[in-house]
Amino acid sequence: MPETLVQIFLDTVERHRKPVQFMHKAAGRWESVSAEQARADVESVALGLREMGIGRGDKVAILSENRYEWPIADLAILSLGAVTVPIYPTLTADQCGFILQHSEAKAAIPSTPAQLAKLRSVSGRLPALRAFIPLDAATPQGAGDSTFERVMARGAEQRAREPKALERMAASLAPGDIATIIYTSGTTGEPKGAMLTHANIVSNVDACLRVVTLRPTDTTLSFLPLCHIFERMGGLYAMLRGGVTIAYAQSMDTVAADALDVRPTVLIGVPRFYEKACARIMANGLATPGLRKRLFQWGTEQGAAAARARFEGRRPPLLTALQARVADRIVGSAIRARLGGRLRFCISGGAPLSPQVMEFFFAIGIDVIEGYGLTETSPVICLNRPGREKPGSVGPPVPGVEVKIGAEGEILTRGPHVMAGYLKNEPATREAMRDGWFHTGDVGVLAADGSLTITDRLKDLLVTAGGKKVAPQPIEARLKTSPWISEAVLLGDRRPYVVCLIVPNFAALEAEAATRGLNVSGREDLVSLPEVRALYAAEIERLNADLAQFEKVKRFDLLAHELSQEGGELTPSLKVKRRVIAQKFSDTIERLYAAGAAAA
Repeated sequence: MPETLVQIFLDTVERHRKPVQFMHKAAGRWESVSAEQARADVESVALGLREMGIGRGDKVAILSENRYEWPIADLAILSLGAVTVPIYPTLTADQCGFILQHSEAKAAIPSTPAQLAKLRSVSGRLPALRAFIPLDAATPQGAGDSTFERVMARGAEQRAREPKALERMAASLAPGDIATIIYTSGTTGEPKGAMLTHANIVSNVDACLRVVTLRPTDTTLSFLPLCHIFERMGGLYAMLRGGVTIAYAQSMDTVAADALDVRPTVLIGVPRFYEKACARIMANGLATPGLRKRLFQWGTEQGAAAARARFEGRRPPLLTALQARVADRIVGSAIRARLGGRLRFCISGGAPLSPQVMEFFFAIGIDVIEGYGLTETSPVICLNRPGREKPGSVGPPVPGVEVKIGAEGEILTRGPHVMAGYLKNEPATREAMRDGWFHTGDVGVLAADGSLTITDRLKDLLVTAGGKKVAPQPIEARLKTSPWISEAVLLGDRRPYVVCLIVPNFAALEAEAATRGLNVSGREDLVSLPEVRALYAAEIERLNADLAQFEKVKRFDLLAHELSQEGGELTPSLKVKRRVIAQKFSDTIERLYAAGAAAA
């Protein structure tokens, strides 16, 4: 079995020799790259980087959107015994500068002239950085700079003189070598550089593939950022290990269109992707006229009934099964056709997935396998077993991984997946890795069958003025099942009750406003309309119904814009920065509590 990430790649090239190993869109058309060509490209880039002085232990940063060159650069860096430092392309110049400075990166590979300019603006404070190697054509300005194309060309010349160089380099790697340093985005504080070894990630690849079956006939459409360990392990290394063809979406906005072209069989996404897809499908289905709308509603209801029977481990009544089959032909198959019509399953991770959203996808015939993990755990800790999915649960630990519940309900884990530590941060390493267990910072419950349910972040719990502990994430997930709500952020720490800031599903809300003939000049006006406020008040009351009194949202406000990374409200992995939002909207929050006090 391959013991390093480079050996995984070489093994899949040798075993499958696929004529289409990678796909990417260029100049308006999809281009295919064979396994042999990809291997040649990796070897060329590796030899070109070696000629530039990159060697064992050196750090090389990649600042790029998903594209074919990303895995080629990554595998080339790894083959030299060097360390890949991925950087989210959405980070600011200062944030990029911190990572480059802290990791002491020797070279950086930015994707576009804009990303290159971002790095050049902070290069004066990066003494270890010797070269920029832009992926897109750009004129080198520094003495050591080059372009990716030139690096590959120089390496190709060297390949002719050094046959089998990649195999020799791969043979010199050890499983315990550091493969990558991934800086946790974090919802508060400075990011920490998690050091993951080849053995960490390879063990996680193999553990996951004992749960989920990938085939050489599969195709995946990659759209999550490769700088995120979830996509890198699952969408790259595991796919390579399974011999899967990897196609790179042009962007997050083109996933639906790209899926029609590529016709993927496997997709990997975060809950926000599935929530938005669910809301969009529901909005489109409910916007159809007359009979088509009634068929859509009937079809999803029948599919949901069959899905609930599956989750409960029982056979549905014969009539329910027949109705679900008819519903699938009328509704489910039409929806799946918009994603290429070949999807076998999807995988969700990165945050808890709402049980209602999961049920919806099963109702339309798309299986979603939910898992759980962190950057520091390579990343998967738990994964639902296909055919034994439990909505609301992330499943039992993957093979070789141990989980237990510690003090205050914290989830602890140990095994070969746990990182080597945080770069240059012994105090944080000691705090996270105590008594042989990694402390996740998440709170959860283990069921008798070993399945884990995540209830919240340990530091994210809201403690009201009355001493009641409120876990915000499950309530936020419940609120986001509404077709009117895109994002919900609960607040109320040390306050008398819980309030909520809501980002409307503007597509649905604007369509409803047009139907009602409401005239508004923009979103600020729209969210302030009494009719709109009444709609959301009724929706929140409905969703509050069976919550404990102290958990119920007592007051809310509607935001006139989406939360974003650029605005500082979301992390690069699309998690809400609750403390940032509390500070940014402090005036709004104070007004909510003041209004509540006045009404009391």
